[in-house]
Amino acid sequence: MTSLRSALSLGLAVSAFAAATLWRASAREARAEAAQPPTGRFVTVAGQRVHYVTRGAGPDLVLIHGASGSLRDFGFGLMEALATRYRVTAFDRPGFGHSAPLASGDARLAAQVAVLRAAAEAIGLERPMLLGQSYGGAVALAWALQGAALQAPPPALVLVSAATMPWPGTLDPWYRLNETAAARAVLTPLASAYVPRRHLERVIAGIFAPDPVPEGYAEVFATPLTTRRATLRVNLAQVNALRAEVLAMEPLYAGLALPVELIHGDADPIVPLHIHSEPLSRRLPDAALTVITGAGHMPHHAHLAEVTAAVDRAAARAGLHPAPQSP
Repeated sequence: MTSLRSALSLGLAVSAFAAATLWRASAREARAEAAQPPTGRFVTVAGQRVHYVTRGAGPDLVLIHGASGSLRDFGFGLMEALATRYRVTAFDRPGFGHSAPLASGDARLAAQVAVLRAAAEAIGLERPMLLGQSYGGAVALAWALQGAALQAPPPALVLVSAATMPWPGTLDPWYRLNETAAARAVLTPLASAYVPRRHLERVIAGIFAPDPVPEGYAEVFATPLTTRRATLRVNLAQVNALRAEVLAMEPLYAGLALPVELIHGDADPIVPLHIHSEPLSRRLPDAALTVITGAGHMPHHAHLAEVTAAVDRAAARAGLHPAPQSP
């Protein structure tokens, strides 16, 4: 009888903790979405709602954010700098920011690209150049490969600290613990409910290192949006699937005959230069690699001029003509 009472007490305690966790996660998500509402517009393609922001005039340029991110990452200087001479559109990738996750739960690059390409077409973008940062660089390459197969590749790519090659070893423990959907179902509510803000600030500092985090970045980036349960699950599934995807794409890079500008810091601890952009530059037929000495994973913040210059070089190589800048 004592053991039965103990088991019942334990079951009640676990149920109460689970209910409290779900309530806390829901409350934090509601606060995050109320504090950080959409900043752009929405387009629905194939039943998928996609959030985007467009600024400026000139040749079309699409910005594709990295893992755990949103289009807000580009709203801290890069978009404004480029909008003086390009029509710049930043999308929230499916499942991030304010874009709905893929209804199928598909984590493949091709599934994301299909939605983003359709969204770009629906809002009237004309064969845009692509800039992809980190995981977004893999999305940009998948978009270019898909476009090439359809005889409609983008005119040029700019890949910033891009994760594009299969890497040795394994991902960090958080990703390994969440390799399965069952594990994600258990662990993401705990992370969403209980991870403190100061931990998120440390994570951001590690992503920027050795460069400093710009003042006010966490507020503009809307860090709490990244810890919603659905967003965590999408991100974990995509990152865990990425190595196999770039392994499959690597043999196709040699056939991608379009101008590519690669920008990478030689102190990037997240996506190392020697594993990704250096070997990629030798596989692509028309790639130019710019290495920024001492730069970390986020050069589009710490080294903005170098990144915008790479966009201008890519446009020139593609024969595009940016709008003249206002005096």
